[in-house]
Amino acid sequence: MGFWNSFWDIIWWFFWIFAFTAYLFVLFAIVADLFRDHKLNGWWKAVWIVFLVFMPFLTALVYLIARGKGMTERSVERQQQVQEDSAEYIRSVSFANPASEITKAKALLDQGTITQGEFDALKAKALGDKF
Repeated sequence: MGFWNSFWDIIWWFFWIFAFTAYLFVLFAIVADLFRDHKLNGWWKAVWIVFLVFMPFLTALVYLIARGKGMTERSVERQQQVQEDSAEYIRSVSFANPASEITKAKALLDQGTITQGEFDALKAKALGDKF
């Protein structure tokens, strides 16, 4: 009778694969949080890593209980920082202001690069009008 002959053996195998994958996610989250925490001394970070290597399950459980709230706060701070950086980047690459866009379009019209109709369309777009 082989391993794959029993339905419950297969279910048990999938359970352990799921548990191992979830545990890896927890370990990676803990290590990322350790390096994200700027208030924690480097020696304490090293101690946590050593304990994670030699007693991984117990250390992960203690870490989540002792530092779980701070872990959440650091994660939220990181997400807010990423969101602010993204918003700042979007503002920097979007239209600067309508006056400068119209000035650029007028210079193109004066050079003969665009037609009067294209200038009017660019002007309407800069002013936020629908055309």
